[in-house]
Amino acid sequence: MTRQLKPAATAALGLAIAFSGIASAETVLRASHQFPGGQGDVRDEMVQMMARHVAEADVGLNIQVYPGQSLFKANEQWGALVRGRLDLTLLPLDYASGRHPEFSATLMPGLVRNHEHAKRLNDSEYMEMIHSVIEEGGARVLADTWLSGGFASSEQCITSPDTVSGQNIRAAGPAFEQMLQAAGASIASMPSSEVYTAMQTGVLDAANTSSMSFISFRLYEQVECLTEPGDFALWFMYEPVLISEQVWQGLNEEQQAALAEAGKAAEEFFSAEAAAIDQQMVEVYEENGIEVVRMSEEDYNAWLEIAQETSYKNFAENVPNGQAIIDAALAVE
Repeated sequence: MTRQLKPAATAALGLAIAFSGIASAETVLRASHQFPGGQGDVRDEMVQMMARHVAEADVGLNIQVYPGQSLFKANEQWGALVRGRLDLTLLPLDYASGRHPEFSATLMPGLVRNHEHAKRLNDSEYMEMIHSVIEEGGARVLADTWLSGGFASSEQCITSPDTVSGQNIRAAGPAFEQMLQAAGASIASMPSSEVYTAMQTGVLDAANTSSMSFISFRLYEQVECLTEPGDFALWFMYEPVLISEQVWQGLNEEQQAALAEAGKAAEEFFSAEAAAIDQQMVEVYEENGIEVVRMSEEDYNAWLEIAQETSYKNFAENVPNGQAIIDAALAVE
């Protein structure tokens, strides 16, 4: 007997029909992300893990994963998701800050100190505020993940603020762009998936991005110096797994439960891997002959001073509920 789907589900989701003597209907969710598939990128592995978990749950639900922007471009994913054209995504949330400026608080210089601090932020009033904006926008969080990152340059090592002066740099989001511009850098905005080509063609001198992206996008082929997160990680970015609220509401309770469990398992997997990614990045870059440096505490504090006068101030003054979001984040020890 064919399982009947709710009308909302048939409108929003694709159906795959499998035959085994008798026909059975199966809901297929399309998951899109910008990161390389099958190359050890932990973000792709998270989504693939969720697909396996859901298939094993045997609730008439499957996930087809489209890595490497093969379904939607990086900057198109949020819009497609909230309109129900895309079912699932793993998205650097600040990419959608043009639509929801509150999301810039998920890539704010120095807001997250280390991986353990990121875990505590996930269980805080700050994250409740971020989730609320996500939900109002038309999506739902299945897994919370934070990636640390650093800087890399083809010109000179980036440590203190004066080292970015004159460099054309990709900064990942408005908060970092404001801070870097104040330090004398020129800014080029693009998703991390476009950084390699931009460096190769001379559009960029430098970039900051996640440790995982530094590895999986092979940026060591284009740079001379890497600034690893070290003890003073200025750069942490929130990259959750999201599902369209339209799609979620079209699933039955068993399917929703299977997805929630899959998201929890993927989040736990990522949490166990996160800190090791930073060391893996350092090893890969050193193996490829790239100089690796760290910021000192003095460098870090100099950056924070600039950020507080630019990124933090602008966010508090111009973003709805901005000061409250910053205060909630800073309240997490």
